[in-house]
Amino acid sequence: MDRQIITRLTKNFEDYAHQEKGVEFWFARDLQKLLGYDKWENFTNIIEKAKEACKNSQQVIPDHFPDVRKTIGMPKGATKEIADYKLTRYACYLIAQNGDPRKEEIAVAQAYFVT
Repeated sequence: MDRQIITRLTKNFEDYAHQEKGVEFWFARDLQKLLGYDKWENFTNIIEKAKEACKNSQQVIPDHFPDVRKTIGMPKGATKEIADYKLTRYACYLIAQNGDPRKEEIAVAQAYFVT
């Protein structure tokens, strides 16, 4: 894999990180795009697999995948609430582990979120 791609993707993961009460997290809808998934419905299938892995490792799912709602703008000034998650680094790692291994973004994410 090209070193420039790795550097760019790593910077993207860092740019989208948030902090709240000393905990680093990423929004799932941001991570979806960073990992190269176009459809939320496809990405939520991976999130569900990651949640199962989280449960199987004796972790508390809501600690790593808390549900949140976001308000987004719609045409003509309307707004709409959509589902999202605040994902811990561990949750992002599990998602990367369950993602499509053919995607370069997944390979970089697996290395990035393991640390």
